[in-house]
Amino acid sequence: MTPDVSDMPLFGITLTLTVFVLAQRLYRRTGSVWLNPVLVSILAIITLLLVAGIPYRNYARGGELVTFLLGPAVVALAVPLYQRRLEIWRSKRAILLGVLCGSLASIVSACGIAWLLGGSRDVIISIAPKSVTAPIAIGIAERIGGIPALTAPVVVMTGCLGAMCGAEFCRRLGIRTHLAAGLAVGTAAHGIGTARMLEIDRLSGTVAGLAIGLNGLVTTFLLPLLMALA
Repeated sequence: MTPDVSDMPLFGITLTLTVFVLAQRLYRRTGSVWLNPVLVSILAIITLLLVAGIPYRNYARGGELVTFLLGPAVVALAVPLYQRRLEIWRSKRAILLGVLCGSLASIVSACGIAWLLGGSRDVIISIAPKSVTAPIAIGIAERIGGIPALTAPVVVMTGCLGAMCGAEFCRRLGIRTHLAAGLAVGTAAHGIGTARMLEIDRLSGTVAGLAIGLNGLVTTFLLPLLMALA
């Protein structure tokens, strides 16, 4: 009996890379922030799986490798950080305070909106780490009793939204310095937002990369404490 191609781990990897490359070309050709490659890839893959009738578990066999690579991708952001270390060190107090405030605001706003909309406790604590990079957010959700399967897509949606609107939102608020804009987007929209900031300005992207790690660290300690007090 001929094996189903979709059952092979290589299927998920090949599909993901192919769709992303095509989405990236579309993004570069149009220049529209609304055609963010990550968002377009997600929608395209979901559509293809539904149309072809391929179960998600078949795709996930290869997609897990892509998820694993999120960790090394975040670590790679240390290269530009090292290159701009002196410039960043001079603003260390502002950066630390900004990340702390950003982390707290993200948690409170996410939980508050979910609570007002009638979300259950499981839903509320699952979306609380939405602004933390996916590997850390999933770990936090598991630790505080959330639903990792819900946390992951919310994190991706947050990153896509930040990548599409973050830089323009900062501009409309009158934020002119690259450091402040990068810090804001990196804290709120983790890796996907950081990728966008790297396209705009090197310093903004570097600071955004730093904010990913700091926000992950702060949220890891802050969120369980807030949950215990709630």
